[in-house]
Amino acid sequence: MQGALAIAAKFSASTAGAVVVANMIGTGVFTSLGFQLLDIQSGFPLLMLWAVGGVVALCGAFCYAELAAALPRSGGEYHFLSHIYHPALGFAAGWVSATVGFAAPTALAAIAFGAYLGPSLSALLGSSAPSPAVSASVLIVLLSGIHMSTRRGSGGAQRWLTGFKMLLIAGFCGAVWWRVDQGQPVVFRPVAGDGALIASSAFAVALIYVNYAYAGWNAATYLTGEIEAPQRNLPRALVLGTALVALTYLLLNFIFLYAAPISAMQGRVEIGYIVAERAFGAAGAAFMGALLAGLLISTVSAMILAGPRVMQSIGQDFSAFRLLARANRQGLPVAAIGVQSFLALIFIWTASFESILVFAGFSLGLCTFLAVAGVFVLRRRQPDLPRPYRTTAYPLPPLIYLGITGWTLFYILKERSHEAWMGLLLIAAGIACHRLCRRRT
Repeated sequence: MQGALAIAAKFSASTAGAVVVANMIGTGVFTSLGFQLLDIQSGFPLLMLWAVGGVVALCGAFCYAELAAALPRSGGEYHFLSHIYHPALGFAAGWVSATVGFAAPTALAAIAFGAYLGPSLSALLGSSAPSPAVSASVLIVLLSGIHMSTRRGSGGAQRWLTGFKMLLIAGFCGAVWWRVDQGQPVVFRPVAGDGALIASSAFAVALIYVNYAYAGWNAATYLTGEIEAPQRNLPRALVLGTALVALTYLLLNFIFLYAAPISAMQGRVEIGYIVAERAFGAAGAAFMGALLAGLLISTVSAMILAGPRVMQSIGQDFSAFRLLARANRQGLPVAAIGVQSFLALIFIWTASFESILVFAGFSLGLCTFLAVAGVFVLRRRQPDLPRPYRTTAYPLPPLIYLGITGWTLFYILKERSHEAWMGLLLIAAGIACHRLCRRRT
């Protein structure tokens, strides 16, 4: 009887896969193309951005699958870096995840939800709609309540929302393709000058937005300790979920570039709405905008589900943050969910969309860079550690991930130094906070 209860208390493998897919498909792919088009207008490099991002994310998923199988505990980079390098570095990674790693992307996805919902409601109802910030805030509060309730309700809601998201994306792409008689004059095969563009700093900086869109491929590792048979199910969820998302991203961006002129999308956030307007007209765009807003609900939900587990792990390890470890009778980290949602609300009402995106992208990229490098470190230091899953085609995936991610981080530091230094200061603050907590303990 106790064994049956223990199994029932775990999230299923399908929930883990849904968390990976829902965390990835959200704000980034429906908002970042407009920023990329400011510097790149050629079709082949634009699709290459998403292909390269997919390869990087898949390589990262292979590496994280090995780390999660060898070190099966919830917490993601907080747990990995603490074990591989030093507890201070792990705490700094957890600090980043707790402050911007999940709170900032939650805010971005909720803002995008409001940006799509507002114009659609105004057009459909013929009256003024709530501002994006108000809609975003209401969404976060409602979903936080769901994920504070029961494990069955939390996991079931996430699976249902993710399934709805994938059906909606497939329907959107098919409907746009069917409605647009003449595509835009964008050439998707390589042309002269594309090679130089791919090797340029503009391409590297554009990868910031792409890598942010792929952020979330590691989301299930934050739930490791709450997943059924994690050493078997977690690698499958990470790799298969990431591969599915990469194919989806290529299809979506092809449809965007095929259906709407580049000039209409440059610098804009609501790319999906613009494409729907070109394909279906104002009334159809209003309806599609509402559906696209619904698509982003699962993204916000997945981040509220996964992110607080980092805070919970910190609360379990450090007495100064023990409040964050408080859970309800179902074992759900209600205190951490409340804190993360509160931080997301602060981001919604105080910061701009693009600055949050670059700042969060750099901070998260640095933490995942160190975690993937940890595959080499852990194999050297603990060669006899049981590894139920080993990185496929090792050592190519970690080398590819480190090479491309390092290149991107360098150009962020060079081209967007303000956001990069904010990220470095955040990590330094995390290390300093760890030292204070250790002294207090």
